[in-house]
Amino acid sequence: MTEPFTESKEALRERLTPEQYRVTQEAGTERPFSGKYNDHFEGGAYACVVCGEVLFESGEKFHSACGWPSFSGVQGGDRQRGPVSETEDRSHGMVRTEVNCRRCGAHLGHVFPDGPPPTGLRYCINSAALEFRPDQGS
Repeated sequence: MTEPFTESKEALRERLTPEQYRVTQEAGTERPFSGKYNDHFEGGAYACVVCGEVLFESGEKFHSACGWPSFSGVQGGDRQRGPVSETEDRSHGMVRTEVNCRRCGAHLGHVFPDGPPPTGLRYCINSAALEFRPDQGS
């Protein structure tokens, strides 16, 4: 992990698009099938749009047909100490597991226990919370 993140809400509101701010700072959700990374499968890494922390690698991304980018695991593979944190979310009359960036606290989406082997997880993440960094080639 990198150093703690300390940008103010005012600075974030100026830097992020209104949709990025709504999703990451107000726990919003983009419309299904509307995000730019939903059907994106280029090699690289997906970082937090707020602080730049790398969260997911393209090798973990899979087509889930749920309408949002889906990943079967987090960068580095460590669910307990990796780049995302998980908390119980009881909003909208449901019980789900919310996923946040561990470094800056940005809301990313949710994780569900219906993904592919070997993890069985589906990290359902808003494109608005991500910044893609393509592989630089070897």
